[in-house]
Amino acid sequence: MIRQFTHTDFIPLQSVAKEKRRQNLTVSLVVPALNEAATVGRIVSATRKALVDQVGLLDEIIVMDGLSADRTREEAARAGATVYGFDEVAGDRAVPAGKGASLWKSLLVSTGDIVVFIDADITNFHPRFVYGLVAPLIHDPALRFVKAYYERPLEIDGTVLDRHGGRVTEILVRPVLSAFWPDLAEIIQPLAGEYAFRRETVEALPFFSGYGVEIGLVLDIYRACGLDAFAQVDMGMRRHRNRSLRELGKMSFGIVKALFTKLEEHGKISVCGSMHTAMISPDAGAGREQTVIAETELEPIARARGGTT
Repeated sequence: MIRQFTHTDFIPLQSVAKEKRRQNLTVSLVVPALNEAATVGRIVSATRKALVDQVGLLDEIIVMDGLSADRTREEAARAGATVYGFDEVAGDRAVPAGKGASLWKSLLVSTGDIVVFIDADITNFHPRFVYGLVAPLIHDPALRFVKAYYERPLEIDGTVLDRHGGRVTEILVRPVLSAFWPDLAEIIQPLAGEYAFRRETVEALPFFSGYGVEIGLVLDIYRACGLDAFAQVDMGMRRHRNRSLRELGKMSFGIVKALFTKLEEHGKISVCGSMHTAMISPDAGAGREQTVIAETELEPIARARGGTT
C-alpha cells in the first residue's frame, strides 16, 4: 500500500521547519508556467508569505516561464519569484519546448535537496499544496516521492460537475496502470502537477519533454525505488482552468507515447516500428488536423550537467 497523509497532519508548520533545519535540508519550489498571468502571482505571493517569511520552510521560489505571451513573467517577479525563461537555461542544448523540458531545466537552476513542483493554474491555491508535499519527505527519510491528490470538479459552460475532473487519468492512464503496473493504480492522481521529491533520486532519471513527464517519473521511480518510496497527500479541493476535449486529446497523445516508451523499456511489451509524431484530429470541416507533438526523453540531469550551462 502507498502511504497516505492529509495536509493537516503536518500542523504546526514551525515543527516541520525546525526538523528541516535540524537535518540541514534545503527546499526549492518550482512553478512551471505558460500564459498564467491570472494566477501565478497569487501562488507565489501566498507561498512566499506563509512558507518563506513566516516559517522558513522554503529556501527559494522559482518560476520557469515557457515562452509566455502574456504578463506571466512580470507577475511572478513582482510577487517575489526568481524567474527564468525557457531559452535562458541550457540554451545551447536542442531541447523541445514543453512542460517536462521546463521542469528538467529547472533542476539546473534550483538548489534544494527537496524540490516541489506546483502547477501555475490553480485558482483556489493555498500553501498546503506545498507544505503538504514537503513535510512527509522531511519526516521520513525512506520516502523519495510524494504526490498530491484532491477532489477535482469539472466546470463546463458554467455547470460544475463534482468529481468529474481528471478525465485523462480515468479514461487513459488508470486503465493502463491497472493492466501493467497494478500497484501504481493506487495513486489517486498519477498525473498531478503537484509533487515533491529528493533531488538525488530524480536527477538520476530521464524526463519526458512534454505532458508525459509526470507518468514517466512515476514509472521510473517505481522501477528504481519500489512502492515503499511513494506517499500521497490529500489536499482537499483543487480548482483550475479546465481544458477542452481537443486540448486533452493532444495532451493524451504525448502521454500515450510516454506510456508505450516505458512499457517497452520496462519489458512489458515490444513495440514494432516507430510511433507517429503528430496527433490527428477532425477539423471544423470534413478534413483533419495534424499537430506535431514532441515527447522526447531527455537524459538524466546528473548526466547532462557536465555539458550544460
